[in-house]
Amino acid sequence: MITLVVADDQATVREALAVMLDLAPDVSVVATATNGAEAVEAAAQHHPDVLLMDLNMPVMSGVEATGHIHAQGSTTTVLVLTTFDDDTSILAALQAGASGYLTKEADRETILQAVRAAAQGQTVLSPEVQRRLLALASRPMPQPDSTTFGLTAREREILGLIGDGMRNPEIASHLVISEATVKTHINNLFAKAGFHSRADAVRYALRRLPGSE
Repeated sequence: MITLVVADDQATVREALAVMLDLAPDVSVVATATNGAEAVEAAAQHHPDVLLMDLNMPVMSGVEATGHIHAQGSTTTVLVLTTFDDDTSILAALQAGASGYLTKEADRETILQAVRAAAQGQTVLSPEVQRRLLALASRPMPQPDSTTFGLTAREREILGLIGDGMRNPEIASHLVISEATVKTHINNLFAKAGFHSRADAVRYALRRLPGSE
């Protein structure tokens, strides 16, 4: 029997997923969570085989929650199920420790198969996510020139938060600054580092900025 926790802030989605998956003869939904913090608590309390994780949740995002669960050395496998299929979300979730990534366009059988595969330790990626990762892998990484190391402390901090999967409103709230100020900092650091997209910034942040500037 595969034990499962479903984490999603939308009640209708969360309840529908829980009921649908619990009907499978080899799956038992042991808990649900309405935000990332609850997901971390559920993982610690129930030690489920798989945690089906939404990304855009209040209190703590799915990426942050995944990072916490992974850092705790939990045996729970995190399988992302979200509406987001952009490069930034995919990279941030996988870097945080997620073992699979599906979009909510997936049907019941696809989700069930993904849960079963995740419980066996397999990596599960939707075809669209696989295509995006292949495209990212084939894209040359921007090479930092000397101006990259002229990032201010705030710009470095924001770049790190982008790497954590935070969006502009979340960064603004985290740093207690306006969203307009966040956008200004991002525009400046993109110009200095030569980034052409947010995905470039995520990939560079995940490789960590040099510490000897």
